[in-house]
Amino acid sequence: MTEIQFITQTKTLIDGLKSVCANYGLGNDASEFNIISQVFLYKYLNDKFIYEAKKHNEDLANAEDFQKAYENLSEEDKKFLFFRIGNKAAKLQPEQLITYLFNNSNQPNFGDAIFDGTLRSISAENIDIYSVSSATGVKDKMFDDISLFIRDASQRDAFCRALLNKLVNVSFEKMFTEKYDFFATIFEYLIKDYNSDSGGKYAEYYTPHAVARIMAAILVNEEVKSAKVYDPSAGSGTLLMNIAHAIGEKNCTIYSEDISQKSANMLRLNLILNNLQHSIPNIIKGNTILQPAHLEKKFDYIVSNPPFKLDFSDYQADLTKDSFKERFFAGVPNIPKSKKESMAIYLLFIQHIMYSLDTKGKAAIVVPTGFITAQSGIERKIREALIERNWLRGVVSMPSNIFASTGTNVSIVFIDKEADSEKIVLVDASKLGQTIKEGKNQKTVLTATEEQRIIDAMNQKKAEEDFSVVVTKEEVMAKNYSFSAGQYFEVKIEYIEITAEEFAQKISEIPGAAPVGAEQVPEQIQTVEKDEAGYLIEMKIGFMMIFFHGFSFCPTPFVNNVNPRVQTKVVSMTEQIGI
Repeated sequence: MTEIQFITQTKTLIDGLKSVCANYGLGNDASEFNIISQVFLYKYLNDKFIYEAKKHNEDLANAEDFQKAYENLSEEDKKFLFFRIGNKAAKLQPEQLITYLFNNSNQPNFGDAIFDGTLRSISAENIDIYSVSSATGVKDKMFDDISLFIRDASQRDAFCRALLNKLVNVSFEKMFTEKYDFFATIFEYLIKDYNSDSGGKYAEYYTPHAVARIMAAILVNEEVKSAKVYDPSAGSGTLLMNIAHAIGEKNCTIYSEDISQKSANMLRLNLILNNLQHSIPNIIKGNTILQPAHLEKKFDYIVSNPPFKLDFSDYQADLTKDSFKERFFAGVPNIPKSKKESMAIYLLFIQHIMYSLDTKGKAAIVVPTGFITAQSGIERKIREALIERNWLRGVVSMPSNIFASTGTNVSIVFIDKEADSEKIVLVDASKLGQTIKEGKNQKTVLTATEEQRIIDAMNQKKAEEDFSVVVTKEEVMAKNYSFSAGQYFEVKIEYIEITAEEFAQKISEIPGAAPVGAEQVPEQIQTVEKDEAGYLIEMKIGFMMIFFHGFSFCPTPFVNNVNPRVQTKVVSMTEQIGI
Protein backbone atom coordinates (compact mmCIF):
# COMPACT_ATOMS: atom_id res chain seq x y z
CA MET A 1 0.00 0.00 0.00
CA THR A 2 1.37 3.42 -0.98
CA GLU A 3 1.52 6.50 1.22
CA ILE A 4 -1.36 8.04 -0.73
CA GLN A 5 -3.44 4.95 -0.04
CA PHE A 6 -2.57 5.13 3.66
CA ILE A 7 -3.59 8.76 3.79
CA THR A 8 -6.83 8.10 1.92
CA GLN A 9 -7.66 5.19 4.22
CA THR A 10 -7.05 7.26 7.33
CA LYS A 11 -9.03 10.24 6.06
CA THR A 12 -11.90 7.83 5.42
CA LEU A 13 -11.64 6.73 9.07
CA ILE A 14 -11.80 10.32 10.29
CA ASP A 15 -14.78 11.04 8.05
CA GLY A 16 -16.44 7.90 9.42
CA LEU A 17 -16.00 9.09 13.01
CA LYS A 18 -17.50 12.45 12.05
CA SER A 19 -20.43 10.64 10.47
CA VAL A 20 -21.08 8.72 13.69
CA CYS A 21 -21.10 11.97 15.65
CA ALA A 22 -23.55 13.48 13.17
CA ASN A 23 -25.83 10.43 13.34
CA TYR A 24 -26.06 10.83 17.11
CA GLY A 25 -26.75 14.54 17.04
CA LEU A 26 -23.21 15.72 17.76
CA GLY A 27 -22.26 17.04 14.32
CA ASN A 28 -20.76 20.53 14.69
CA ASP A 29 -21.27 20.23 18.43
CA ALA A 30 -18.66 21.68 20.78
CA SER A 31 -17.80 18.13 21.87
CA GLU A 32 -17.25 16.78 18.35
CA PHE A 33 -13.54 17.60 18.16
CA ASN A 34 -12.87 16.05 21.57
CA ILE A 35 -14.62 12.83 20.59
CA ILE A 36 -12.97 12.44 17.19
CA SER A 37 -9.46 13.40 18.30
CA GLN A 38 -9.55 11.16 21.38
CA VAL A 39 -10.96 8.14 19.60
CA PHE A 40 -8.38 8.63 16.84
CA LEU A 41 -5.65 8.87 19.49
CA TYR A 42 -6.82 5.62 21.07
CA LYS A 43 -6.64 3.92 17.67
CA TYR A 44 -3.14 5.28 17.11
CA LEU A 45 -1.89 4.13 20.54
CA ASN A 46 -3.41 0.70 20.01
CA ASP A 47 -1.75 0.14 16.64
CA LYS A 48 1.56 1.68 17.68
CA PHE A 49 1.74 -0.69 20.66
CA ILE A 50 1.02 -3.70 18.42
CA TYR A 51 3.68 -2.53 15.95
CA GLU A 52 6.32 -2.15 18.68
CA ALA A 53 5.32 -5.40 20.41
CA LYS A 54 5.80 -7.37 17.19
CA LYS A 55 9.24 -5.79 16.74
CA HIS A 56 10.36 -7.01 20.16
CA ASN A 57 8.60 -10.38 20.48
CA GLU A 58 8.91 -12.97 17.73
CA ASP A 59 5.95 -15.04 18.95
CA LEU A 60 3.64 -12.03 18.74
CA ALA A 61 5.01 -11.13 15.32
CA ASN A 62 4.29 -14.60 13.93
CA ALA A 63 0.93 -15.15 15.62
CA GLU A 64 -2.17 -15.47 13.44
CA ASP A 65 -4.25 -13.95 16.24
CA PHE A 66 -2.32 -11.22 18.06
CA GLN A 67 -5.02 -10.80 20.70
CA LYS A 68 -4.90 -14.45 21.81
CA ALA A 69 -1.12 -14.63 21.65
CA TYR A 70 -0.80 -11.53 23.79
CA GLU A 71 -3.33 -12.82 26.33
CA ASN A 72 -1.23 -15.99 26.66
CA LEU A 73 2.00 -14.16 27.52
CA SER A 74 3.21 -14.60 31.06
CA GLU A 75 3.37 -11.60 33.36
CA GLU A 76 7.14 -11.80 33.31
CA ASP A 77 7.19 -11.79 29.50
CA LYS A 78 4.86 -8.77 29.45
CA LYS A 79 7.12 -6.86 31.86
CA PHE A 80 10.12 -7.62 29.66
CA LEU A 81 8.14 -6.53 26.59
CA PHE A 82 7.20 -3.22 28.25
CA PHE A 83 10.84 -2.69 29.20
CA ARG A 84 12.00 -3.18 25.61
CA ILE A 85 9.30 -0.92 24.20
CA GLY A 86 10.17 1.86 26.67
CA ASN A 87 8.65 5.22 25.77
CA LYS A 88 8.14 4.36 22.11
CA ALA A 89 4.50 3.45 22.72
CA ALA A 90 1.84 3.44 25.40
CA LYS A 91 1.87 0.28 27.52
CA LEU A 92 -1.41 -1.53 26.89
CA GLN A 93 -2.81 -4.64 28.54
CA PRO A 94 -4.60 -7.34 26.49
CA GLU A 95 -8.00 -6.17 27.74
CA GLN A 96 -7.22 -2.61 26.58
CA LEU A 97 -6.82 -3.48 22.91
CA ILE A 98 -9.44 -2.61 20.31
CA THR A 99 -9.96 -6.27 19.39
CA TYR A 100 -10.83 -7.08 23.01
CA LEU A 101 -13.37 -4.27 23.13
CA PHE A 102 -14.84 -5.37 19.83
CA ASN A 103 -15.20 -8.97 21.06
CA ASN A 104 -17.03 -7.71 24.15
CA SER A 105 -19.05 -4.90 22.59
CA ASN A 106 -22.39 -6.61 23.30
CA GLN A 107 -21.79 -6.71 27.03
CA PRO A 108 -24.20 -4.75 29.24
CA ASN A 109 -23.16 -1.19 30.05
CA PHE A 110 -20.53 -1.40 27.31
CA GLY A 111 -20.16 2.36 26.91
CA ASP A 112 -19.24 3.23 30.47
CA ALA A 113 -17.81 0.03 31.91
CA ILE A 114 -15.79 -1.27 28.96
CA PHE A 115 -15.25 1.53 26.40
CA ASP A 116 -14.78 4.47 28.77
CA GLY A 117 -13.31 2.20 31.44
CA THR A 118 -10.58 1.14 29.02
CA LEU A 119 -9.73 4.73 28.14
CA ARG A 120 -9.63 5.70 31.82
CA SER A 121 -7.23 2.88 32.67
CA ILE A 122 -4.94 3.64 29.70
CA SER A 123 -4.78 7.26 30.80
CA ALA A 124 -4.00 6.37 34.43
CA GLU A 125 -1.36 3.76 33.61
CA ASN A 126 0.49 5.99 31.13
CA ILE A 127 0.12 9.27 32.99
CA ASP A 128 3.87 9.93 33.30
CA ILE A 129 4.42 9.93 29.54
CA TYR A 130 1.19 11.18 28.00
CA SER A 131 -0.32 13.63 30.46
CA VAL A 132 -0.17 17.40 30.16
CA SER A 133 0.49 19.30 33.39
CA SER A 134 -0.98 22.54 34.67
CA ALA A 135 1.23 25.32 35.96
CA THR A 136 0.69 23.93 39.48
CA GLY A 137 1.85 20.45 38.45
CA VAL A 138 -1.54 18.74 38.30
CA LYS A 139 -1.64 16.20 35.45
CA ASP A 140 -4.68 15.95 33.23
CA LYS A 141 -6.34 12.80 31.95
CA MET A 142 -5.73 11.79 28.38
CA PHE A 143 -9.32 10.81 27.62
CA ASP A 144 -12.76 12.07 28.53
CA ASP A 145 -15.68 9.73 29.22
CA ILE A 146 -16.80 9.52 25.61
CA SER A 147 -20.20 7.95 26.35
CA LEU A 148 -21.25 10.89 28.53
CA PHE A 149 -21.29 13.24 25.54
CA ILE A 150 -24.58 11.49 24.64
CA ARG A 151 -27.30 12.89 26.91
CA ASP A 152 -29.72 10.05 26.20
CA ALA A 153 -28.32 7.27 28.40
CA SER A 154 -30.12 4.61 26.36
CA GLN A 155 -28.04 5.55 23.30
CA ARG A 156 -24.60 5.55 24.92
CA ASP A 157 -23.70 1.90 24.35
CA ALA A 158 -24.78 2.08 20.71
CA PHE A 159 -22.79 5.28 20.18
CA CYS A 160 -19.59 3.73 21.56
CA ARG A 161 -20.11 0.57 19.51
CA ALA A 162 -20.56 2.67 16.36
CA LEU A 163 -17.27 4.47 17.04
CA LEU A 164 -15.49 1.18 17.74
CA ASN A 165 -16.79 -0.35 14.51
CA LYS A 166 -15.00 2.37 12.55
CA LEU A 167 -11.68 1.43 14.21
CA VAL A 168 -11.50 -2.33 13.72
CA ASN A 169 -11.24 -2.40 9.94
CA VAL A 170 -8.31 0.03 9.67
CA SER A 171 -4.69 -0.68 10.56
CA PHE A 172 -1.91 1.85 11.07
CA GLU A 173 0.78 -0.78 11.61
CA LYS A 174 2.39 -0.54 8.19
CA MET A 175 2.31 3.25 8.35
CA PHE A 176 4.83 3.63 11.13
CA THR A 177 7.76 3.22 8.77
CA GLU A 178 6.63 6.33 6.86
CA LYS A 179 8.23 9.73 7.40
CA TYR A 180 6.72 12.33 9.71
CA ASP A 181 5.16 14.15 6.77
CA PHE A 182 2.52 11.46 6.54
CA PHE A 183 1.20 12.00 10.03
CA ALA A 184 1.50 15.77 9.68
CA THR A 185 -0.92 15.47 6.78
CA ILE A 186 -3.27 13.34 8.84
CA PHE A 187 -3.15 15.75 11.77
CA GLU A 188 -4.03 18.68 9.56
CA TYR A 189 -6.94 16.77 8.08
CA LEU A 190 -8.10 15.67 11.51
CA ILE A 191 -8.42 19.23 12.76
CA LYS A 192 -9.15 21.07 9.50
CA ASP A 193 -12.67 22.05 10.52
CA TYR A 194 -11.55 23.23 13.92
CA ASN A 195 -8.16 24.77 13.29
CA SER A 196 -8.11 26.76 10.05
CA ASP A 197 -6.90 30.28 9.47
CA SER A 198 -10.14 31.04 7.66
CA GLY A 199 -12.01 31.49 10.87
CA GLY A 200 -12.73 27.99 12.14
CA LYS A 201 -13.64 27.15 15.71
CA TYR A 202 -10.02 27.05 16.79
CA ALA A 203 -8.53 29.61 14.40
CA GLU A 204 -6.53 31.18 17.22
CA TYR A 205 -4.28 28.12 17.33
CA TYR A 206 -3.30 28.23 13.71
CA THR A 207 -0.13 29.46 12.04
CA PRO A 208 0.05 29.09 8.24
CA HIS A 209 2.50 26.43 7.13
CA ALA A 210 4.37 28.85 4.86
CA VAL A 211 5.20 31.04 7.85
CA ALA A 212 6.21 28.02 9.93
CA ARG A 213 8.44 26.59 7.18
CA ILE A 214 10.20 29.91 6.61
CA MET A 215 10.85 30.40 10.32
CA ALA A 216 12.26 26.89 10.74
CA ALA A 217 14.47 27.03 7.63
CA ILE A 218 16.01 30.35 8.66
CA LEU A 219 16.53 29.40 12.30
CA VAL A 220 18.00 25.97 11.60
CA ASN A 221 20.44 26.30 8.72
CA GLU A 222 23.14 24.01 10.09
CA GLU A 223 23.37 20.64 11.82
CA VAL A 224 22.10 20.64 15.40
CA LYS A 225 22.96 17.73 17.68
CA SER A 226 20.92 18.64 20.74
CA ALA A 227 18.58 21.52 21.48
CA LYS A 228 15.85 22.75 23.79
CA VAL A 229 13.02 24.28 21.77
CA TYR A 230 10.32 26.47 23.29
CA ASP A 231 7.06 28.13 22.28
CA PRO A 232 5.42 30.25 25.01
CA SER A 233 2.09 30.37 23.12
CA ALA A 234 2.16 27.04 21.32
CA GLY A 235 -1.40 26.57 20.05
CA SER A 236 -1.61 23.28 18.14
CA GLY A 237 2.17 23.24 17.70
CA THR A 238 2.63 24.03 14.01
CA LEU A 239 5.74 26.12 14.68
CA LEU A 240 7.20 23.56 17.06
CA MET A 241 6.68 20.66 14.67
CA ASN A 242 8.41 22.46 11.81
CA ILE A 243 11.50 23.38 13.80
CA ALA A 244 11.61 19.91 15.41
CA HIS A 245 11.67 18.33 11.96
CA ALA A 246 14.40 20.74 10.86
CA ILE A 247 16.54 19.80 13.87
CA GLY A 248 15.53 16.12 13.97
CA GLU A 249 13.03 14.68 16.43
CA LYS A 250 15.70 12.72 18.30
CA ASN A 251 17.90 15.79 18.63
CA CYS A 252 15.48 18.13 20.34
CA THR A 253 13.27 18.43 23.38
CA ILE A 254 10.09 20.46 23.14
CA TYR A 255 8.82 22.83 25.82
CA SER A 256 5.64 24.85 25.64
CA GLU A 257 2.95 26.66 27.52
CA ASP A 258 -0.52 27.80 26.53
CA ILE A 259 -3.46 28.93 28.60
CA SER A 260 -5.96 26.92 26.53
CA GLN A 261 -6.84 23.33 27.39
CA LYS A 262 -7.98 22.74 23.80
CA SER A 263 -4.59 23.93 22.61
CA ALA A 264 -2.79 21.59 25.01
CA ASN A 265 -4.84 18.62 23.79
CA MET A 266 -4.11 19.43 20.15
CA LEU A 267 -0.41 19.79 20.85
CA ARG A 268 -0.27 16.49 22.72
CA LEU A 269 -1.83 14.69 19.77
CA ASN A 270 0.52 16.46 17.36
CA LEU A 271 3.57 15.43 19.40
CA ILE A 272 2.42 11.81 19.52
CA LEU A 273 1.80 11.66 15.77
CA ASN A 274 5.22 13.19 15.11
CA ASN A 275 7.26 10.86 17.31
CA LEU A 276 7.87 13.53 19.96
CA GLN A 277 5.95 11.96 22.83
CA HIS A 278 9.05 12.19 25.03
CA SER A 279 8.35 15.93 25.25
CA ILE A 280 4.73 15.68 26.43
CA PRO A 281 5.66 16.14 30.14
CA ASN A 282 7.05 19.55 29.16
CA ILE A 283 3.69 20.74 27.78
CA ILE A 284 2.14 23.04 30.35
CA LYS A 285 -1.34 24.49 30.49
CA GLY A 286 -0.86 27.88 32.09
CA ASN A 287 -0.48 31.65 31.83
CA THR A 288 2.98 32.23 30.35
CA ILE A 289 3.01 35.92 31.13
CA LEU A 290 1.83 35.81 34.74
CA GLN A 291 3.00 32.36 35.88
CA PRO A 292 5.61 31.02 33.43
CA ALA A 293 6.26 27.35 34.08
CA HIS A 294 9.67 27.28 32.37
CA LEU A 295 11.05 30.55 33.71
CA GLU A 296 14.17 28.97 35.18
CA LYS A 297 15.14 27.34 31.88
CA LYS A 298 17.01 28.91 28.99
CA PHE A 299 16.36 27.75 25.45
CA ASP A 300 18.39 27.22 22.30
CA TYR A 301 15.48 27.98 19.97
CA ILE A 302 12.24 29.84 20.56
CA VAL A 303 9.44 30.17 18.04
CA SER A 304 6.23 32.05 18.64
CA ASN A 305 3.13 33.46 17.02
CA PRO A 306 1.77 35.12 20.16
CA PRO A 307 -1.67 36.65 20.49
CA PHE A 308 -1.36 40.26 19.34
CA LYS A 309 -4.17 41.77 21.40
CA LEU A 310 -5.82 40.51 24.55
CA ASP A 311 -7.44 41.92 27.64
CA PHE A 312 -5.03 41.26 30.51
CA SER A 313 -6.26 44.14 32.66
CA ASP A 314 -7.10 41.75 35.52
CA TYR A 315 -3.43 41.14 36.20
CA GLN A 316 -1.76 44.13 34.52
CA ALA A 317 -0.96 45.73 37.89
CA ASP A 318 0.83 42.57 39.05
CA LEU A 319 3.15 42.74 36.06
CA THR A 320 4.38 46.20 37.03
CA LYS A 321 5.81 44.94 40.34
CA ASP A 322 9.57 44.83 40.86
CA SER A 323 9.69 41.05 40.52
CA PHE A 324 8.67 41.37 36.85
CA LYS A 325 10.87 44.30 35.86
CA GLU A 326 13.86 42.27 34.72
CA ARG A 327 11.74 40.22 32.37
CA PHE A 328 9.60 43.13 31.16
CA PHE A 329 12.46 45.61 30.84
CA ALA A 330 10.73 47.80 28.24
CA GLY A 331 7.53 48.16 30.21
CA VAL A 332 3.98 46.82 30.45
CA PRO A 333 1.16 48.22 28.26
CA ASN A 334 -1.26 50.46 30.15
CA ILE A 335 -4.93 49.65 30.59
CA PRO A 336 -6.91 51.69 28.04
CA LYS A 337 -10.09 53.50 29.10
CA SER A 338 -11.94 51.66 26.36
CA LYS A 339 -11.26 48.60 24.17
CA LYS A 340 -9.40 46.65 26.83
CA GLU A 341 -9.43 43.72 24.43
CA SER A 342 -6.91 45.65 22.29
CA MET A 343 -4.13 45.58 24.89
CA ALA A 344 -0.87 44.73 23.08
CA ILE A 345 0.00 41.53 24.94
CA TYR A 346 2.42 40.47 22.19
CA LEU A 347 4.88 43.06 23.53
CA LEU A 348 5.07 41.06 26.76
CA PHE A 349 5.69 37.86 24.84
CA ILE A 350 8.58 39.43 22.92
CA GLN A 351 10.22 40.52 26.15
CA HIS A 352 9.60 37.12 27.73
CA ILE A 353 11.25 35.44 24.75
CA MET A 354 14.29 37.70 24.96
CA TYR A 355 14.57 36.83 28.66
CA SER A 356 14.25 33.08 27.97
CA LEU A 357 17.00 32.73 25.36
CA ASP A 358 20.19 30.88 26.19
CA THR A 359 23.58 32.55 25.72
CA LYS A 360 23.69 31.44 22.07
CA GLY A 361 19.94 31.27 21.61
CA LYS A 362 17.92 32.08 18.51
CA ALA A 363 14.29 33.08 18.13
CA ALA A 364 11.69 33.86 15.47
CA ILE A 365 8.59 35.83 16.45
CA VAL A 366 5.53 36.81 14.41
CA VAL A 367 4.61 40.44 15.15
CA PRO A 368 2.25 43.06 13.73
CA THR A 369 4.18 44.97 11.05
CA GLY A 370 3.48 48.21 12.91
CA PHE A 371 5.92 47.03 15.57
CA ILE A 372 8.94 47.39 13.28
CA THR A 373 8.53 51.15 12.69
CA ALA A 374 6.73 52.53 15.78
CA GLN A 375 8.62 55.61 16.91
CA SER A 376 7.75 55.56 20.60
CA GLY A 377 6.57 53.44 23.46
CA ILE A 378 7.43 49.87 24.36
CA GLU A 379 7.86 48.90 20.70
CA ARG A 380 10.66 51.42 20.24
CA LYS A 381 12.38 50.39 23.49
CA ILE A 382 12.39 46.72 22.46
CA ARG A 383 13.87 47.53 19.03
CA GLU A 384 16.53 49.72 20.62
CA ALA A 385 17.47 46.86 22.96
CA LEU A 386 17.75 44.37 20.11
CA ILE A 387 20.08 46.67 18.21
CA GLU A 388 22.18 47.83 21.14
CA ARG A 389 22.62 44.26 22.40
CA ASN A 390 23.55 43.12 18.85
CA TRP A 391 20.76 40.54 18.87
CA LEU A 392 18.89 41.42 15.68
CA ARG A 393 19.57 38.98 12.87
CA GLY A 394 16.90 40.30 10.53
CA VAL A 395 13.24 40.93 9.76
CA VAL A 396 10.92 39.61 7.06
CA SER A 397 7.82 41.66 6.24
CA MET A 398 5.22 39.21 4.96
CA PRO A 399 2.48 39.81 2.36
CA SER A 400 -0.86 41.09 3.56
CA ASN A 401 -3.51 38.44 4.25
CA ILE A 402 -0.94 35.71 4.84
CA PHE A 403 -3.26 35.05 7.79
CA ALA A 404 -6.71 34.90 6.25
CA SER A 405 -8.44 35.32 9.60
CA THR A 406 -6.97 38.76 10.29
CA GLY A 407 -6.35 41.89 8.29
CA THR A 408 -3.25 42.67 10.34
CA ASN A 409 -0.05 42.75 8.31
CA VAL A 410 2.66 40.69 9.96
CA SER A 411 6.43 40.54 10.03
CA ILE A 412 8.81 37.94 11.43
CA VAL A 413 11.57 39.19 13.73
CA PHE A 414 14.64 36.94 13.91
CA ILE A 415 16.75 37.20 17.05
CA ASP A 416 20.20 35.70 17.44
CA LYS A 417 22.40 36.38 20.44
CA GLU A 418 25.41 35.84 18.17
CA ALA A 419 24.08 37.97 15.31
CA ASP A 420 26.44 39.85 12.99
CA SER A 421 25.71 43.51 13.74
CA GLU A 422 27.35 44.47 10.45
CA LYS A 423 25.05 42.28 8.38
CA ILE A 424 21.45 42.68 9.49
CA VAL A 425 19.11 41.43 6.77
CA LEU A 426 15.79 43.17 6.14
CA VAL A 427 13.42 41.58 3.65
CA ASP A 428 10.32 43.12 2.09
CA ALA A 429 8.27 40.14 0.93
CA SER A 430 5.04 42.15 0.93
CA LYS A 431 4.65 42.00 -2.84
CA LEU A 432 5.04 38.22 -3.10
CA GLY A 433 2.29 35.64 -3.31
CA GLN A 434 -1.03 35.22 -5.00
CA THR A 435 -4.30 36.28 -3.43
CA ILE A 436 -7.03 33.64 -3.37
CA LYS A 437 -10.46 33.57 -1.79
CA GLU A 438 -10.87 31.15 1.08
CA GLY A 439 -14.40 31.13 2.42
CA LYS A 440 -15.36 34.72 3.07
CA ASN A 441 -11.76 35.85 3.43
CA GLN A 442 -8.89 36.78 1.14
CA LYS A 443 -5.71 34.79 1.62
CA THR A 444 -2.23 35.26 0.15
CA VAL A 445 -0.45 32.04 -0.81
CA LEU A 446 3.30 31.81 -1.42
CA THR A 447 4.82 29.44 -3.93
CA ALA A 448 7.69 27.15 -2.93
CA THR A 449 10.00 29.32 -5.03
CA GLU A 450 8.91 32.46 -3.19
CA GLU A 451 9.41 30.79 0.19
CA GLN A 452 12.91 29.77 -0.84
CA ARG A 453 13.66 33.30 -2.07
CA ILE A 454 12.91 34.64 1.40
CA ILE A 455 14.94 31.91 3.09
CA ASP A 456 17.94 32.45 0.79
CA ALA A 457 17.93 36.21 1.32
CA MET A 458 18.15 35.71 5.09
CA ASN A 459 20.55 32.78 5.22
CA GLN A 460 22.86 34.03 2.50
CA LYS A 461 22.69 37.65 3.69
CA LYS A 462 21.72 38.59 0.17
CA ALA A 463 20.82 42.11 -0.97
CA GLU A 464 18.32 42.14 -3.82
CA GLU A 465 16.87 45.21 -5.48
CA ASP A 466 13.50 46.26 -3.99
CA PHE A 467 13.39 43.01 -1.99
CA SER A 468 16.16 42.79 0.59
CA VAL A 469 18.94 44.89 2.08
CA VAL A 470 21.90 44.15 4.30
CA VAL A 471 22.49 46.95 6.80
CA THR A 472 24.68 47.70 9.78
CA LYS A 473 23.76 48.41 13.35
CA GLU A 474 24.77 52.04 12.82
CA GLU A 475 22.55 52.39 9.76
CA VAL A 476 19.57 51.09 11.72
CA MET A 477 20.24 53.57 14.51
CA ALA A 478 20.47 56.38 11.95
CA LYS A 479 17.01 55.44 10.66
CA ASN A 480 15.46 55.80 14.10
CA TYR A 481 15.73 52.05 14.73
CA SER A 482 13.40 51.22 11.85
CA PHE A 483 13.30 47.53 10.89
CA SER A 484 11.45 48.18 7.62
CA ALA A 485 13.41 47.18 4.52
CA GLY A 486 11.67 49.80 2.38
CA GLN A 487 13.28 52.63 4.34
CA TYR A 488 16.71 51.44 3.25
CA PHE A 489 16.02 50.90 -0.44
CA GLU A 490 17.75 53.25 -2.84
CA VAL A 491 15.36 55.84 -4.21
CA LYS A 492 15.38 55.73 -7.99
CA ILE A 493 14.95 58.87 -10.05
CA GLU A 494 14.01 58.53 -13.65
CA TYR A 495 14.05 61.30 -16.22
CA ILE A 496 12.42 61.66 -19.57
CA GLU A 497 13.07 64.11 -22.33
CA ILE A 498 10.02 66.21 -22.99
CA THR A 499 9.23 69.32 -25.00
CA ALA A 500 7.62 72.39 -23.52
CA GLU A 501 4.42 71.62 -25.42
CA GLU A 502 4.34 68.04 -24.12
CA PHE A 503 4.96 69.28 -20.59
CA ALA A 504 2.08 71.73 -20.84
CA GLN A 505 -0.17 68.92 -22.11
CA LYS A 506 0.78 66.64 -19.17
CA ILE A 507 0.04 69.42 -16.68
CA SER A 508 -3.37 69.98 -18.24
CA GLU A 509 -4.23 66.33 -17.61
CA ILE A 510 -3.71 66.69 -13.84
CA PRO A 511 -7.10 67.18 -12.09
CA GLY A 512 -7.35 70.66 -10.56
CA ALA A 513 -4.16 71.97 -12.16
CA ALA A 514 -4.24 75.46 -13.62
CA PRO A 515 -3.62 75.52 -17.36
CA VAL A 516 -0.11 76.46 -18.43
CA GLY A 517 1.13 77.40 -21.87
CA ALA A 518 4.38 76.20 -23.39
CA GLU A 519 5.71 79.75 -23.39
CA GLN A 520 5.38 79.80 -19.57
CA VAL A 521 7.73 76.86 -19.06
CA PRO A 522 11.31 77.95 -18.43
CA GLU A 523 14.05 76.01 -20.17
CA GLN A 524 15.17 74.56 -16.87
CA ILE A 525 13.87 74.77 -13.32
CA GLN A 526 15.55 72.75 -10.63
CA THR A 527 14.33 72.40 -7.07
CA VAL A 528 16.16 70.31 -4.50
CA GLU A 529 14.84 69.48 -1.06
CA LYS A 530 15.57 67.01 1.69
CA ASP A 531 13.01 65.74 4.12
CA GLU A 532 13.84 64.94 7.76
CA ALA A 533 14.39 61.27 6.96
CA GLY A 534 17.15 62.15 4.52
CA TYR A 535 15.40 61.56 1.20
CA LEU A 536 16.80 63.64 -1.65
CA ILE A 537 14.12 65.11 -3.87
CA GLU A 538 15.00 66.51 -7.28
CA MET A 539 12.70 67.84 -9.91
CA LYS A 540 13.81 69.11 -13.26
CA ILE A 541 11.40 70.77 -15.63
CA GLY A 542 11.98 71.69 -19.23
CA PHE A 543 13.54 69.21 -21.55
CA MET A 544 14.25 66.90 -18.58
CA MET A 545 11.49 66.01 -16.15
CA ILE A 546 11.34 63.65 -13.17
CA PHE A 547 8.51 61.16 -12.74
CA PHE A 548 6.91 61.65 -9.35
CA HIS A 549 3.83 60.47 -7.46
CA GLY A 550 0.69 62.24 -8.62
CA PHE A 551 1.45 62.16 -12.33
CA SER A 552 -0.20 59.44 -14.33
CA PHE A 553 3.18 58.60 -15.83
CA CYS A 554 4.77 58.01 -12.38
CA PRO A 555 7.17 55.03 -12.19
CA THR A 556 6.33 52.32 -9.64
CA PRO A 557 9.73 52.29 -7.88
CA PHE A 558 9.33 55.89 -6.73
CA VAL A 559 5.89 55.25 -5.33
CA ASN A 560 7.03 52.15 -3.45
CA ASN A 561 10.15 53.56 -1.91
CA VAL A 562 9.45 57.14 -0.99
CA ASN A 563 8.34 58.27 2.42
CA PRO A 564 4.78 59.74 2.45
CA ARG A 565 6.23 63.02 3.76
CA VAL A 566 8.39 63.26 0.68
CA GLN A 567 5.42 62.84 -1.60
CA THR A 568 3.77 65.89 -0.08
CA LYS A 569 6.87 67.99 -0.57
CA VAL A 570 7.29 66.99 -4.19
CA VAL A 571 3.70 67.83 -5.03
CA SER A 572 4.00 71.16 -3.23
CA MET A 573 6.89 72.05 -5.54
CA THR A 574 4.37 72.47 -8.34
CA GLU A 575 3.15 75.55 -6.54
CA GLN A 576 6.65 77.01 -6.60
CA ILE A 577 6.64 77.11 -10.38
CA GLY A 578 3.15 78.52 -10.68
CA ILE A 579 1.30 75.35 -11.65
